[in-house]
Amino acid sequence: MSYTPMSDLGQQGLFDITRTLLQQPDLASLCEALSQLVKRSALADNAAIVLWQAQTQRASYYASREKDTPIKYEDETVLAHGPVRSILSRPDTLHCSYEEFCETWPQLAAGGLYPKFGHYCLMPLAAEGHIFGGCEFIRYDDRPWSEKEFNRLQTFTQIVSVVTEQIQSRVVNNVDYELLCRERDNFRILVAITNAVLSRLDMDELVSEVAKEIHYYFDIDDISIVLRSHRKNKLNIYSTHYLDKQHPAHEQSEVDEAGTLTERVFKSKEMLLINLHERDDLAPYERMLFDTWGNQIQTLCLLPLMSGDTMLGVLKLAQCEEKVFTTTNLNLLRQIAERVAIAVDNALAYQEIHRLKERLVDENLALTEQLNNVDSEFGEIIGRSEAMYSVLKQVEMVAQSDSTVLILGETGTGKELIARAIHNLSGRNNRRMVKMNCAAMPAGLLESDLFGHERGAFTGASAQRIGRFELADKSSLFLDEVGDMPLELQPKLLRVLQEQEFERLGSNKIIQTDVRLIAATNRDLKKMVADREFRSDLYYRLNVFPIHLPPCASVRKIFRCWRKPLPSKLPVVWGAISTAFLPRRCAP
Repeated sequence: MSYTPMSDLGQQGLFDITRTLLQQPDLASLCEALSQLVKRSALADNAAIVLWQAQTQRASYYASREKDTPIKYEDETVLAHGPVRSILSRPDTLHCSYEEFCETWPQLAAGGLYPKFGHYCLMPLAAEGHIFGGCEFIRYDDRPWSEKEFNRLQTFTQIVSVVTEQIQSRVVNNVDYELLCRERDNFRILVAITNAVLSRLDMDELVSEVAKEIHYYFDIDDISIVLRSHRKNKLNIYSTHYLDKQHPAHEQSEVDEAGTLTERVFKSKEMLLINLHERDDLAPYERMLFDTWGNQIQTLCLLPLMSGDTMLGVLKLAQCEEKVFTTTNLNLLRQIAERVAIAVDNALAYQEIHRLKERLVDENLALTEQLNNVDSEFGEIIGRSEAMYSVLKQVEMVAQSDSTVLILGETGTGKELIARAIHNLSGRNNRRMVKMNCAAMPAGLLESDLFGHERGAFTGASAQRIGRFELADKSSLFLDEVGDMPLELQPKLLRVLQEQEFERLGSNKIIQTDVRLIAATNRDLKKMVADREFRSDLYYRLNVFPIHLPPCASVRKIFRCWRKPLPSKLPVVWGAISTAFLPRRCAP
């Protein structure tokens, strides 16, 4: 059957038809317009387009039915093995009655796409000699098409082929354009977030900036960064909640790791995306999401923060609408998590460097202070009395243990020398002993000096300071004149002795420490306990191994033993003093 030239419809008619069909934005609109045109021209009662997808071996069906309702259907079985497959191998018009249609394609006829009709016609849609589908025409009555009507339908089909190819090209171009726009937008987001977070070295500022950027670009309302604490089986949570869009709330807390979703991500090192329900078996801190948001939170996304093969933490995002976590957004959030991981790694490294720097400065200051306060005559213990031998035996006995030692004795009897001897004979002697005189420090500054403080903890705290307990980690701390410690500070010292942990002033972060405490006093602590000037529980914690130093009145024998070694030290300590001074002063 030969094609009739388009001029058969008349020049103006062809122009109107072509213009009408070319104006359709998509295949559904094209089918609707085509159906109306063939109805008006009495060529058919309905029209449809069937497209063949060679790569997937699927067929797609586009039509308009009652009340102009658009229909779209596709499959790779029934429709794909229907009439459209026939014209692929034999590119010619296919014409049949309803009975012939049902006999040849019974499953398709019974599928509901085709109501009972009189006659069916399928003409191939082709472009550049390649058939990509067919254009269907249906008559519900028994009137067959005349040759002239077939020619007109072929003319319609030629126009539909061109329009369909243009619509498909436009769809592909739009998809490519949208993909390019999305990639461009995603790149802008990545650059913006990278620039915002990489310069943040303070962890609180970093989390706040990450939360602000993610909230701005994704409208996610609950953002957290979860890091493993230096305390075993603990997690540090840095959270930002956008309950108030203008004034987000920032929180920091420490929780148990066991049984949390974060623990699962730490083990798998894979993203976790779950739908939340209040009845779910969640860890206590994760159930706080319902306390904060009620039943609004629906979805939780946990992204691992990786630095090479090391997992630093988890980026946790909670959102009220599940649609936020689309495949496209999740891919972008994975890339964002990679940038955040770099920033977290930098911040943690900076914290460690800053901590070590502050510790080095404080150690140097403490060492300078200690060196300035140590008299050269105390370079060694040279006493040889019976009482001193007893003291040294006790020193030797207790040195290798980590027991708390309480040195009792009058002022000037060498309590610091004994403390240093205990430290030097202990397993902690590879680190310097830190010392602190509780009587030499004003009560208001004693707590800061012992436990350290954060910047802004009190007036004049312009910088962070590491306390003596932190400096003495893995070493020994000598607390001289411990009996002069204010009563209100004693519970905090007791806590360190019991739990081996404390907090700096102005911080709720718990710091673990491993310190061997050596205390000394010239006061009667038992009497102070009875007078309620000293805590009894602290006294018993300090009095684990008491060492009593001999009083000054019993040192005459010691001085006699010093005749030989002491003169070499006198010029350094006291200048030119007669060596005959001591025997006369110490004579009975």
